Amino acid sequence: MGQGLPKVTALQESQLHPEQGSISYAPKTIIFCSCQWQAGVKEKMMVVGICGSPRKAGNSEFLLNEALAVAGERGFETERLLLSELKADCCSDCGDCSKGRPCPKEDDMQVILTALEKADGIMVASPVYFGGMTAQLKAVLDRTIPLRRQNFRLKGKVGCAISVGGSRNGGQEKTLEAIQAWMHIQGMIVVGDDAHFGGIAVRPAAEDRIGRRTVVASANKLCDLLERLEKKSSCWGGD
Repeated sequence: MGQGLPKVTALQESQLHPEQGSISYAPKTIIFCSCQWQAGVKEKMMVVGICGSPRKAGNSEFLLNEALAVAGERGFETERLLLSELKADCCSDCGDCSKGRPCPKEDDMQVILTALEKADGIMVASPVYFGGMTAQLKAVLDRTIPLRRQNFRLKGKVGCAISVGGSRNGGQEKTLEAIQAWMHIQGMIVVGDDAHFGGIAVRPAAEDRIGRRTVVASANKLCDLLERLEKKSSCWGGD
């Protein structure tokens, strides 16, 4: 997203004074703005999605793909982080990150941290396992603690959550609540689906038209806010 106020440069342009028959240098200001909203200059914002399911091509991945497709259709760059492919060990609270040092564990976590840090929006999807998120996703969210301890690097990013369960009231809202708690603790801005808490579906997700609508609505809400924040930060922003 835009970084603060746009850079403005003022130049003094020479002006002709006919009544004097000469050229003098009167202060006439020409403004050059480095704002990203100039035609052809605006950088695309990035939306990163995390699928917390250990199963490849499952219901959570299907719903995350649908949410990211909304962002892609609206002109955002997108990236997927699938925990069926990426591996992250549990946090051992060694304290290294609180001292400004990198995590000593050797796994795929650095790939995840880098993606999250460059994101403008973050979508997190998880199936319900015993009333909550998966162990794999919980390990990843715990391991993002360096981003909080080292200057709150996720602060101000926009987030939404998606959950799918075996029944309509199978713990999806509890799962969303836990994911959103992580987002709040990281200083993020959390959005729902314009009516409730986020994307909530029941498996098989492809057949759940009601649930899929909440996922699409959540993705659109996230994109709406990102566009509004970007416009507000530009030189053409404001009402």
